Amino acid sequence: MADDIHRPHHLLAARLTGEDKEVTDEGTFRTIVDRFNRLDEVTKAIQSVGVDQCGIIFGIDYTTSNETQGKNTFGGNSLHTVKEKTINPYQEVICILGETLEPLDDDGIIPAYGFGDKGTPDRKLFPLKPENDCDGFMEVMDVYNHVTPGLKLGGPTNLAPLIDEAVHIYHILVIATTGQLACQAETVASIVTASNFPLSIIVVGVGDGPWDAMNDFDDLLPERIFDNFQFVNFHKVKQGARNPQASVALAALMEIPDQYMYIKDLKLVEKLS
Repeated sequence: MADDIHRPHHLLAARLTGEDKEVTDEGTFRTIVDRFNRLDEVTKAIQSVGVDQCGIIFGIDYTTSNETQGKNTFGGNSLHTVKEKTINPYQEVICILGETLEPLDDDGIIPAYGFGDKGTPDRKLFPLKPENDCDGFMEVMDVYNHVTPGLKLGGPTNLAPLIDEAVHIYHILVIATTGQLACQAETVASIVTASNFPLSIIVVGVGDGPWDAMNDFDDLLPERIFDNFQFVNFHKVKQGARNPQASVALAALMEIPDQYMYIKDLKLVEKLS
């Protein structure tokens, strides 16, 4: 299984498997393969490589595409519908990934940002909680429920500012978005630049799609130092799954252990000191 752990710029031991075989294809970018089948497997792998001192950042897409992207997957409603007895896709993502990722966070403080609303220019973000960061994912949910009904959806969709914000220390960045990018070149540039930093990017696609750009970001972009991007098609992963929540969590965490090994072996953390 060591051949599944690809490290492009060094001769790196396949430590996750306990084998001594080294990857010798120096200078060649390869995507990280999906090699876990159960949530407990990837959770144990995350623990074994020592991912327990990182920050979690959460980003939410407030572009107008949310009004139409629920035609097939959310009963024709806006994906940001907030009302009693209804849980929208963003609330689901916060619940599922909050429960899964919060134990990995070193201080429980979650910076949560929105982007793409009518009042926020393309190159800027806004904190969901203006006075400070959220204290855990329960507060992320509370703040989301409070601020969302008062926001006016806007655009265009640009993931670059959020990615650029998250490169300062080792983070897991989660972005929930419809993926209808209007600024694809900027987003590509930010993903490539971010691969020089200790950052894992998880994009959860909500709504109907299509997801061509997100799949390309996941599997292509050979200019990257390492494969730092994981895309999760939220509704496809849930569909037909015996345990939809566990399936989404597994898909989101799938590449974290190998990404963290890249980050350590490429000494990306040291670049920040």
